[in-house]
Amino acid sequence: MARGGQGLARVAVVVRAGAAPLWWLGVVAAGISVLVPGLTGRRIGVLAGAALFLVVASVVAGVRRGRYRELARATVRAGKHDVLQDRRVTVRNWRRGHRWWLLLAFLAALGIGFAAPAAGGLLLAGAGAGLRLRAAWIGRLERSEDVLLWVRVDWLSRWGGAPVGKRVKAYRATGVAAGDAAPGGGRRVAAAAR
Repeated sequence: MARGGQGLARVAVVVRAGAAPLWWLGVVAAGISVLVPGLTGRRIGVLAGAALFLVVASVVAGVRRGRYRELARATVRAGKHDVLQDRRVTVRNWRRGHRWWLLLAFLAALGIGFAAPAAGGLLLAGAGAGLRLRAAWIGRLERSEDVLLWVRVDWLSRWGGAPVGKRVKAYRATGVAAGDAAPGGGRRVAAAAR
């Protein structure tokens, strides 16, 4: 980076990067395992899975909110030499860094699903839904402060890391028009041509 600039990744994009793979792997695992009666039977497995989905989604959505708020309060304005990482690059880096964990989670969900049909898959899908809800909450935080929150890429672990890890000291802030991701980490919708 020229003149002391840093590479920055959007906080909400890092959080949201795991939502889609966890959701879809969970849905596939639940779909496959529900075809087998399992040890508990389909009805009990699906009901247990639905309960797990709700519990895991709410826990994942709400975990470490205090730390996010603390880091958001300590934001530093991004410098003119800082480099804003594209949304696509951030998502790709996170998914590459976590691909083996995702595979192991999928296999574990399948294994649980053969004992309690759909339960493991719905648990995994709940984690994905929780990450999506957490990213949406970060988006509301960004809108309320009228800023976008960024984290230094070198403060994330080499596997894409959590944007609230011990190495993260503060977030950087830009205006809401910066970068290619909307508040909450979703794709920025282009304004309609007039």
